[in-house]
Amino acid sequence: MKRILVLHTGGTIAMHEDVDGDVEQGAQNPLNDAHLDLPEVELTTENIFNLPSEHITPTHMLALYNRLKDAEQDFDGVVITHGTDTLEETSFFLDGTLSFEIPIVMTGAMRSSNELGSDGLYNFQSALRVAIDKQSKNRGVMVVLNDEIHAARFVTKTHATNVATFASPISGAMGMVNKRKILFFYDLPYKQTYPIKAVDKRIPVMKAYAGMDGHILSLLADSGIDGIVIEALGAGNLGEDAALGVLKLLDAGIPVVIVSRSFKGIAEPVYDYLGGGVQLEKAGAIFASAVNGQKARLKLLIGLENQLNTNDLNNYLHEF
Repeated sequence: MKRILVLHTGGTIAMHEDVDGDVEQGAQNPLNDAHLDLPEVELTTENIFNLPSEHITPTHMLALYNRLKDAEQDFDGVVITHGTDTLEETSFFLDGTLSFEIPIVMTGAMRSSNELGSDGLYNFQSALRVAIDKQSKNRGVMVVLNDEIHAARFVTKTHATNVATFASPISGAMGMVNKRKILFFYDLPYKQTYPIKAVDKRIPVMKAYAGMDGHILSLLADSGIDGIVIEALGAGNLGEDAALGVLKLLDAGIPVVIVSRSFKGIAEPVYDYLGGGVQLEKAGAIFASAVNGQKARLKLLIGLENQLNTNDLNNYLHEF
């Protein structure tokens, strides 16, 4: 008998469609009464939040972390249900702060409980199947929806409404859920995790665009922020005016993290001109490998809350 901790946080998987066809929250989570064909599982269920995922903040992620940090002593695995809009961020936060042998699996739904073609119960059962599978140990936090298993560090939401929304553009899916078995395609490289006690740092994310005004970045240099993530162009480049704004941020001692706004690929310093990645890196900007802006923000948050020095912070953000 496998002991699995289930934490419900809300989201579409816990919602229902009203008489007008609008999706809304209810007082009761429909999964609490779900019938699952998993006789070998003993579930301990907690409704820790009941929030749309847009309302989830790092403070809620920290609450999940605090609930889970000792879970390995009592459970063989964890399943967390969550709204899909910020599921990748919560999974990434937990993946960067918890170091467990037991599986931690997150899932959600794109259609609410009483909609035609509802996917919530199926995804929930799939997540439980992954959580109890002996192959799932030592794989960090996983995201399971639509018969696919993704690593939290690579997964992102790619479609606003389609049930096949989650993908890992750089790595591909880590595994798949079949009718009779769980298949894994690859193992993950080692990654450093850091415990965390607070999430107080102020870190905005900005997307670069043609003609980006560096004055906006200059204003942020005096605003009291603790760091900034810029989704730069191509492999990590900015226009001249924006680059001058970055220099003012760096002169003010504010960490500047560069990722690519492109959907696929890795940010790296290639071009050597004002605004090119080579000069940005020489000036002190940090290139974060293989993560998007929202994940780089959480990674920077974890690093700053752990008071990493400049060299360690640079290495941490470069790490896959």
